[in-house]
Amino acid sequence: NVSRPALTVYPAEKPNGTAVIVCPGGGYNILAYSHEGVEVCEWLNSLGITAGLLKYRVPRRENLEKHAAPLQDVHRAIGILRTRAEEWAIAPDRIGILGFSAGGHLAAMGLTSDGTRSYQPDPKFDEVSCVPDFAVLVYPAYLTDEQHPDRLSPELVVTEKTGPTFLVVAHDDSRFVEGSARFYLEMKRKDRPCELHIFAKGGHGFGLKNTKEEVRQWPALAAKWMAAMGLLE
Repeated sequence: NVSRPALTVYPAEKPNGTAVIVCPGGGYNILAYSHEGVEVCEWLNSLGITAGLLKYRVPRRENLEKHAAPLQDVHRAIGILRTRAEEWAIAPDRIGILGFSAGGHLAAMGLTSDGTRSYQPDPKFDEVSCVPDFAVLVYPAYLTDEQHPDRLSPELVVTEKTGPTFLVVAHDDSRFVEGSARFYLEMKRKDRPCELHIFAKGGHGFGLKNTKEEVRQWPALAAKWMAAMGLLE
């Protein structure tokens, strides 16, 4: 029952200039605030990244798209980080977004947004771009069109400007593995930087759990990708 969204900033001890908004999953009904939130922010801090844990509005709002209110919260959160970038030792062109499951869909929405806000802008926060510069999508949900599973969901439009993306999912994720593959193909077709990892086992919701499956490598792989993108310098 989140009616007031919140952004909690976790500053890195030795910030490298990169910041990441973290969006926990939960089907747009709840928020997995610990293993897909707080623990993730602490991991990002260990890489020198300033993390912002987003408590976006849930559950779903009646007569609205499942992502309508949460996307507004993402737009405002990105605006806050960019507006206060100098104060928080953030490079305004190195602000990313990381999401799990429904939060992965939300992160993909933010990344592919055209930057139009669906609320009355506040000049204190909303005069800067609300589109993140890159994304890390971990077992993202709802990326395929329910009516046409061979297409991306209509709210996701990859263009020649879409930021670099890292995707990770397990082959035995019963519902959402195809969405990650579809998103990767759209990124490839638009010649956008993208890295996709599909692990044999792991299911859905593994987060940062110390599982015996090989999918436990994903944080190290994501860190290597961010380093390759110049985000850890």
